[in-house]
Order: sequence, then structure tokens, then C-alpha cells
Amino acid sequence: METLTFRNPRMVVLALMVIVAGGLSSLLSIGRQEDPTITNLFATVTTVFPGAVPERVEALVTSEIEAELKEIPEIDVIESTSSTGISIVSIELIETLEGARIEQVWSETRDALDDAARNFPPGVLEPEFSSDGAGAYGAIIAVRDATGAVSPTLLTRYSDGLADALRSVPGTKLVETFGSVEEEVLVSVDPQRAAALGVTADAISAAIVAADAKAPAGRVRADGTDFNLTVDGEIASLERLRRVIVAENAVGQAAYLGDIAEITRGARTPSEEIALQDGARAVLVAARVEDGLQVDRWILGVRDTLDEFAGELPVEIGAELVFDQSTYTIDRLSDVATNMAIGMALVIAILFVTLGARSAVIVAAVLPVVTLATLMTMNMIGLPIHRMSVTGLIVALGLLVDAAIVMTDEIAKRLAKGKARLQAVAESVRRLFAPLLASTITTALSFLPMILLPGPAGDFVGSIAIAVVLMLVWSFLIAVLITPAIAGWTLRVSDKPQTRRIWSIAFERALTWSLNNPVRSIALALVLPVTGFLAMPTLTQQFFPGVERDQFHIEVELPDGTGIAATEEVARAMDEYLTQTPGIEQVSWVIGRSAPPFYYNIVADRDQASDFAHALITSASPAATDQLVPELQNALTETFPQARVLVRGLVQGPPVDAPVELRIVGPNLDQLRELGDEARRIVADQALVTVVRTTAEAAPAKLELSVDEDRARLVGLDLRQISRQMQAALDGVTGGSLLEGTEQLPVRVRMGDGLRSDIQRVADMPLVLPGAQAAIGQGAIGWVPLSSLGRVEIVPSDPVITRRNSERANTIQAFVQHSVLPEQALRDVRSALEAEGFELPLGYRLELGGDSDARSSTLNNLLASLGLIVTLSVAAVVLTFNSFRLSAVTFIVAGLSAGLSILALAVFQFPFGINAVIGVIGSIGVSVNAAIIILSGLQANAFASAGDRRAMVEVVLGSSRHIVSTTLTTFAGFLPLILAGGGFWPPFAMAVAGGVLLSAVVSFFFTPQAFALLHQ
Repeated sequence: METLTFRNPRMVVLALMVIVAGGLSSLLSIGRQEDPTITNLFATVTTVFPGAVPERVEALVTSEIEAELKEIPEIDVIESTSSTGISIVSIELIETLEGARIEQVWSETRDALDDAARNFPPGVLEPEFSSDGAGAYGAIIAVRDATGAVSPTLLTRYSDGLADALRSVPGTKLVETFGSVEEEVLVSVDPQRAAALGVTADAISAAIVAADAKAPAGRVRADGTDFNLTVDGEIASLERLRRVIVAENAVGQAAYLGDIAEITRGARTPSEEIALQDGARAVLVAARVEDGLQVDRWILGVRDTLDEFAGELPVEIGAELVFDQSTYTIDRLSDVATNMAIGMALVIAILFVTLGARSAVIVAAVLPVVTLATLMTMNMIGLPIHRMSVTGLIVALGLLVDAAIVMTDEIAKRLAKGKARLQAVAESVRRLFAPLLASTITTALSFLPMILLPGPAGDFVGSIAIAVVLMLVWSFLIAVLITPAIAGWTLRVSDKPQTRRIWSIAFERALTWSLNNPVRSIALALVLPVTGFLAMPTLTQQFFPGVERDQFHIEVELPDGTGIAATEEVARAMDEYLTQTPGIEQVSWVIGRSAPPFYYNIVADRDQASDFAHALITSASPAATDQLVPELQNALTETFPQARVLVRGLVQGPPVDAPVELRIVGPNLDQLRELGDEARRIVADQALVTVVRTTAEAAPAKLELSVDEDRARLVGLDLRQISRQMQAALDGVTGGSLLEGTEQLPVRVRMGDGLRSDIQRVADMPLVLPGAQAAIGQGAIGWVPLSSLGRVEIVPSDPVITRRNSERANTIQAFVQHSVLPEQALRDVRSALEAEGFELPLGYRLELGGDSDARSSTLNNLLASLGLIVTLSVAAVVLTFNSFRLSAVTFIVAGLSAGLSILALAVFQFPFGINAVIGVIGSIGVSVNAAIIILSGLQANAFASAGDRRAMVEVVLGSSRHIVSTTLTTFAGFLPLILAGGGFWPPFAMAVAGGVLLSAVVSFFFTPQAFALLHQ
């Protein structure tokens, strides 16, 4: 079996042809995207309860929803906000869920919401469930008013047409519009005329519904012919609405709707959301591509659709592609491909220097073969090409040649000793199969925690590990099947053996001294790894670093209760400021909800928020972004003191609401708010903190009607009837629809704007009495002014109630200065809280959220599988050596390599984040390879096993060339990532490359010496 491929060259040729053909075909068809797809574990439930105070919303809506959701075991976190008239419940699933099960849970969630809705009191609207908030859109198109004279309804109609066209583009997953308006027919009733007729807004709406004959009236069957019967009179025009009878007296005199109301058709006011593009009113149409497709090909269909659409637009309306993810995808993949090419060139150059030309060519041929085989496998398992998976290929560059180097070197040594080619190949494969398999398994197992890491963090980094493991497996298969055959055919018998004196006399003498003095050598070898462990406290903790990109976003919050018109005014003023700022090229605004996410870990979680605005900014370059983010944070805060402005750059990894979060949990709302305000004051004083906000802030003032119930009962009204009449008059009531083509426009009835915008007129609003029409028919008055039953006054509003997993909580969110690590700010915050003597009363507790909580959760998940991985690694190594003592030496080397990686991080002052942790784990697996090769060689040598120190020196010297080669090629493979800059790759690459490079000290001056001590 060891010489099967050597004796069958056709088999080798056919295998290479299949790999090359499959790899090239996969390269053309495999999915391409910018970043990994983050599993959507988040959803939002929005429920409107018009006019209800927060405590009532909490008790009657939020609690009912939470009670039903808690019955679903897959839901991990339930956070809720109960404010005046609205309940927002955020859902986060447990991180271990995947694909089909997630969709099943969302289906169960919808059923739970239906069950909760059955217990809602009258007046609560149907809950709106959304699980589309996570994930980046691949294209954002602005349909905008080019002249300033286009109505929002016309923009909405055209943008809806574009959205429908984009849904037909192959590969489109989701299309959504932002800033569109709802078109309606508005019936603005004169309150005095309506009161004189004894009709309320509810009664008028009911009359419209009764006059809207859209339903079939049955069938007439006569003489074998069936006729569908309909009643003429459906509402199909405004004129038909004006002729609706709203009241009638005893003698048959009728009052028509047109007599007491102004009827118009247009956009619903106020709008729930508004979009601006470079200062002009617009609608943003955002499209998301299906996972695993080639975004650069998909965008061609989007562009063709846009070009066709733009050609049909009137001159007053423009349409432009304001965000194209494919450009970032191509740039990212081009940069990574360049790094990969540089890495390959460095690896090949090192091979030529350390192995010689002929051996170097054999080993270098492994690079394209394994890469193509890996691409073929990635395509088969559905792993697309993106920044992370391609980085995995770079990571494996230096690793995948290790087995080929060792195999080629071993065959060359045996050929140099005069053995026949067939014998040299057979003995080499037999000698190295078990050690290479063990080193491949241990290295692959070291990357396994990344694959097993659940949730968004696993989605982000797991593809790196999958790509590495695939390349390792293929490199092992090539090394034991293809490489021996090629080496056996092409290496010259006259080649010098691997043990030739290519190293200096000093190295051999040092090795001889160390083996003669193993205890001293081991003590010296421990200096570097122990120093690394001691330097651990000096490393700054980090979750995931920032992103170098020509984009950032701005969140603007105005005081609770601010109308959307006032928010738009601030946004327009801020937009004018931004457009005049050097370095900013494009500004897109969405007011009233979150803007469409343009980056994979931005979560759109704000909806129906009239006091919120969100801007997407494109800058001139990543360097301009780094400069603008801190400058604008200070400038906008000073220029717009009425707003809370948060300028946010982009970060890597799973989504986090805020870098620093302190969550105070307890029962009493007033106490929570007081504690939150005190903590916020302390946090805001920290130099590294820019913006601080709490979730349970003091609410703004509100209008309150104090009704004299005795007077109300005398005229036949109760509090509920009064509340309903006021709500219908001010907010309106929808009834009936106007049919136009395939569209149905809702008809909404409310009192005129003059009433709704004047507090005094609200106080004098006429309330229609029960039986008003009958009373009017007898000459009596059928209404009374609201002021006769009570008074309207301004009072403090009820505070917003926030909860987490059914417990009331107040979360203090702190945002830090640009480029400042959250852990630094958290340390300052905790020290300040302690210095100020901030303590919680009995029954209250403090929890950490934000970056710290996410990092802890990810680390726990990362280490959760460590027991299984260690067990499997021990089994692989023990089976290789058939010795627990040698296996123990191997795992001591693994521990020491971790210290070496930490030392490399400390020397270059890299933060210790998730990326560095993953690098340390990867370094452990890579570093033990040399230990396995050396120990297996020593074990196989009878003289070395007998304790002959000179034999041990010869074995180690014989292995030194390929150990040095593999160490240098591994370092070279990571060098482009180290030099690439940025916050993510250098710590990761340095942890692996630095640890592997320094591990040469342990390989030569700890491992054989430990073997010598065991065989004295």
C-alpha cells in the first residue's frame, strides 16, 4: 500500500487532473461575499396600545407576550420596553441553534404571539413580528426627489415598483423600503358640525363602512344561467365618499359627509418614517442577496434592473445606487488574495533556500494542488469565499507544506544512503504515516473550538478554522499519497542526505551541551514561555477590534415624545452640517426607524421611533473615517445640544449594543431610575467615555385630562367613552377603503388639524352624548364641551419601563472614544464607581453587559469543548507513541507554546482579544508538530532510546532541516497578515506566527532533553 501511487503513475496523473479540474470549476461557481453570514438569532415584536400609560402597557401587553415567549425553551434573552402607547419586545435565541430549527422557533414565536393577543384588552393592535433586522443589505438604492416638488406618495409608488422589480432579480432574498409613506384618504371632520349632528368619528367611520358595498350579494340562478349579484355603491372615488349619509332626522332629511368634512387623498400625516438622500426627500430601497451566492454577479442584475427603471422615471425623480456591497467584497477579496500570493511567494522562497531546488519544487507543487482541492471541498459543503474563509487559506499556507517537507526530506535521506527508489518511498511512508497523522489530527483539533463555537461569534471565525482543517486534511492526503510518488520519481539518488552539515558548528555544540546537561537546558528553555505567562496581565482585554472602512453611521436621539417633524428638522440641519464637512462624500438619513444595515453586524432594532434618526455616511477613505468619527462626535454634540448624538465606527464580530454596559436589576421603577441617574453621572465623568444613556430615563411631560366623574355620569358618559371619543378624534379611526385599480386606500376619519394642534381647542372639544341624534331631533343639544367635565393640564409623564427576562432593569450604556478599547473604559468606570461609593440597596444587583459580557460568553463557549478536544488529542498522541510519558512531554510543549504566543503579543503590545485567543489555540496545535516529529524519531532510533546522547544529537540534527523549514514557512505564511495592519489580523497572526517561531527554542532545547531525562 505504501508504494501504490509510486507504482501507478497514471493514478497520480488522474488524481491531479480531477483535483485541478474540480478546483478550477469550483473557483468559478463558489459563492462570493464580503463577510460571513451571521445566523439571525434576533427578532423584535412591536405592539401598539394607543394612549395607554407604560405601566398599563407593561401589565396588559408586555407581560402577556413575555409569559408566552418564556414557554419556548430556545429563547435565551427577552428584553422589553413598555412606553406610552407601545410595547417593544426584543428576542434573542440561544446560540447553539442552527438553520431549520431557528425558522421553526420563529414559527412557534408567531403562534405564541397569537396566543398572547387573545388576552389583550380591547384597543390593542395586532403584534408586529420582525426577524429581518440582522444582516447586511447587498444594495441600497435611493429614489429621490430631484426638484423638491415631488409628493412623497409619488416617490413611494415608484419605489414600490422598483422593489417589485428587484424581487424578480435571481438571488434576491429580501427587499425592503425605508422612508415610504402610507397613502390614505383622510376625512377631516369639523368637530362643531359633527357635534351638532350628534355623530362621533367612530359613527362616521361606521357609516362609511356601511356604505362601502364591495362584498358579493349572492347568485341568481334562472333558466340554467347563474348571475353574480352585486350592489352598486362601492367607494371608488372621493365624490362617492362625499355622498355618504352620516345622519338623518325624523322627516328624512339627510346630512352628507361632504357637508361636515374635508376629504383629501395623500400621504398619511404625520409620516411614521422619512428618508433623505443628500438633503433631498427620498425612499431607500434595500435588497439583500441570498446566502452563499456571488454578490458580484448578483449586483449585475440589480444594476440592469436599476438602469431599466431609471429610464422610465420622470425628470423630477432620480434613482441612484448609494451602496454596492460587491465593491467592498471585491476589494476585500483582492486584498486577501494579494496577501495569499505574497505568502505563497515567501513560502516557496524559503523552500528553495532550506531544501534545495529539486525538493523545493516538489513541495511547492503541493500549494496549488491543496488549495484547489480545498476550494472544491468548500464548494461541496457550501462554504463561500469571503474574507474569513480566504484568510483561513492564508493561515494554512505555512502549515500545509509541513507534511510534504518532512516526507520529501525523509525520502531524500534514504535515497542518499543508496536505497532503491521503491524501498526509500515505502520506508518513508511507513515511518512517517503515524507521526504525520498525529500532527495533522492535533493541529486540526486545535482549530476545532472555532468550528464548534456557536452563535454569531462562531459564524464569524468558524469559517477560518474550517478552511484550515480542510487544507490540513488535504495536505496530509497529498503528503502520503502523491508527494512520495513524485519525490521517488524525481529526486536524484546522488542528492546529499538531510543530515549534511548545513547548520553551524555552534548549533551542534549547543545541542550536544544541552543533551549532556538536560536539566539546565530545560530551565533555560522555560525562560521565554514563563516570561510570556508573567506578561499576561499586561495585555489589554478586547472582544473584537474595529474596521478600516470608508463608512460609518450616526444615531441621533431627541427627547422622548419629540414629533417626527421636529426630528426631521434636526436631521436636515445636521445633514447640511455634514455635507459641508471635508471628507464626507454621501449622507443617507432614515428618520423614525433604523436605517438599512450596510454591514453584517449592524442590527436594525428601532422602529416607530419618531424621536430617532439614523444616518449612513460614506467618507473619502478609511483614513478619513478614522479622523471624522472623533471630530464629528465632539462637533455635533456641541452644535446640536438638544440631541444626543452618537457617531459610530464599524467593529468586527457579533453585534453588541454598546461597548460598556452596566445593568441594574430590581423591582422599583423610581429606585432604578435614581440608581441609573447616579451611575450615569459617574460614568459620564470618565475621560474615555463620549456618550452615556440609560434605558429608564425620566420621561417628558404629558397632557392629562382630569375628569369629574360625577358630572360625566350626569350626562351619560363614562371615562372609557370619553377616552374613545378623544382618541378617535385626535388619532383617527379607519373604516372602509377606496378601491383604485389593484390598490385599496384606507379611509381614515379624524377631527381637523386645528383641533389636534391646539391644547385650548382640545380642552373645548365637543363630546357627543349618548342618544345625541334623538335629543337633537327633539330640539335638545346632543353634546357638551370637554372643559365642562374636567380640565387638561401638563403633568410629568410616566417613565419608560424596561425589563430583561421579566425583571425590571435599567441599563447604563456607555460609548467610548474612537480607537479606545472598551476594557480600558470599563476599568475606569468600575474604579470610579468604587471610588464614589456607589452601592446598590438590598434586592438590587449589578450585571455587566456590552463588550465584556459578549467576550465572556464567547470565551466560555470557546473553552466549552476543550475537554473533548484534549481527550482526542491525548488519544491521537498516545496511539502514535504508545507511551504516556512521551505524550506528556508533547502536551507540556503545547502548554509552553501558549506562553510563547502570549510573549509575542506582549512584546508587540497587541491586545488580548478573541482573535488573539484563537491564535494562541492555533499556535498550540502547530507547535506540537515539531515535538511529535522529534520524539517519534528519537523513539524509532534504538541507540537514542537506549540513552546514547550522541545518537540523540544525530537524530535531532537529522530533523533540524525540515523543522526549521516548516517553522519558517509557517511564519512566512502569516507574515502578510501581520504586515497588513488593522485591528483584527495582526494580533491573530502574531499569536500563531510568533508562537511557532519561538517554539523552535522549545523544540530543540526542551523536547529532546526531556526525552533524555526519561531514558537515562
